[in-house]
Amino acid sequence: MQDLNMYCLTIYEDHLDMIKKIGYLPVGLGNNIKSKDFIRDNTSLNISKKNPYYGEYTFHYWLWKNNMNNLENKWTGFCQYRKFWAIDEKKVNFMDFDKFSDSLLKKIPDNYENYESILGEPLFVNQFKFSKFLKQNFKTMIKNPILFFDKKKRNLRFHFDMMHGSGNLSKAISLLDNSEKKDFSNFMEDSVSFNPHNMFICKTKEHLKLYYDSLFPWLARCESEFGFELEGYGLKRIYGFLAERYLSYWFKKYTKFKLMPIVFKDISDFDKN
Repeated sequence: MQDLNMYCLTIYEDHLDMIKKIGYLPVGLGNNIKSKDFIRDNTSLNISKKNPYYGEYTFHYWLWKNNMNNLENKWTGFCQYRKFWAIDEKKVNFMDFDKFSDSLLKKIPDNYENYESILGEPLFVNQFKFSKFLKQNFKTMIKNPILFFDKKKRNLRFHFDMMHGSGNLSKAISLLDNSEKKDFSNFMEDSVSFNPHNMFICKTKEHLKLYYDSLFPWLARCESEFGFELEGYGLKRIYGFLAERYLSYWFKKYTKFKLMPIVFKDISDFDKN
């Protein structure tokens, strides 16, 4: 088994003991986290105030700007207080905290040695209930009746336009580095699934830095296009959603990746005593 540093992100200070008991590194997002036992995204160089727009990526920005040189030479992963990695999701016990903790990923299996990253199992956007798209953007659906019959046309570009503002993806892609524009555009056009939740595990800090070096300057340019006067979850968190799609694209393009299940359980549900 290979060593793993897993950062667990939360917005609740009372999650500290449970995260530490699991054996993960506790990360506090936002100004509600006061304890110095957390790694906090509002210290040193940071964009913590942008958390409503960036989501988990305010911590990734902090890590990129302040701690890359201090990362150990081992696998580095990210999970959240409601979403966790498990090699075998069928064996996860959701009722007892200790058993739940024991079933989570703590080390990387030796048969992952030849891989460079781990991504969550894909989410297929063309399998969403059709009523969801109709409710979100009825006019677009009526203008393109083929979408009613051809699921392949309901690709990532279509899904992003439906859920996060029509035309916003094209505007964002136009701001990408020239070396990535065409490939990322093709990925969004040709794919009907992505690896969700902004969760990933990276074998080396070199790959992690390369990903951040590509992502954050692009998102900064997107800020000049979209700003922060955004309403509704789908628009307000557009930077996090762009990063989520780019994550799938970047790690598939530049690393040898393996998929792993993500399980859903809010640790707030467990008795803290």
